Amino acid sequence: MLTAADGVTLEAERARPPAGVATRAGMVLCHPHPQYGGTMRSIVISALFEAMPGAGVECLRFNFRGVEGSGGRYSEGDGERLDAQAAIADLSGRLAEGTPLVLTGWSFGADIALSCADPAVAGWFLVACPLRFGRDLERVTADARPKYVVLAQHDEFRDASDVARDVDGWRNAQHHVVGGARHFFVGRTDRVVEHAGAFVRSLADSRDDGAERSV
Repeated sequence: MLTAADGVTLEAERARPPAGVATRAGMVLCHPHPQYGGTMRSIVISALFEAMPGAGVECLRFNFRGVEGSGGRYSEGDGERLDAQAAIADLSGRLAEGTPLVLTGWSFGADIALSCADPAVAGWFLVACPLRFGRDLERVTADARPKYVVLAQHDEFRDASDVARDVDGWRNAQHHVVGGARHFFVGRTDRVVEHAGAFVRSLADSRDDGAERSV
């Protein structure tokens, strides 16, 4: 269980890398819209939660307030930002010093991730962000830390080209379009996992390079 800053309790699950696999990064996973069936077990979140530990990424997924076993109620993005920050605080406290933490979100969860400029975050991995539900997004979009955006070619909720134009104006951001994918990435979650792995490797390699230069 996690506790948000306003006292709301949230259910969460953590997955560590298997024995013999070093932890290269941590990842907090924010799920889709609570009022449209989104939970921490939604398809893209589950695919990342299951696959990333094998690549050395400790994952934490959680249910936003009002979803399944989490307390509170839907808060139109304001309380949900507190929920994400509680997850960041929990996972960052478990990672070894210097281990990068990636804040990841899909759909509504991507907008909430973009609302969190927490200093513990090394970078943002954003999947099919609609750019409609966030708060103070310019704090993150203008931040020097890296942002990696994955879009669905045939997204039903926000045209990928529209989002790509916005991302082009962000600082230190890149976007990639998954061909043939729709918003739920059915049959394409493996491509999302591949992109997540590429982003994690870039962050971990940057950390390792920095450590070598400081020796």
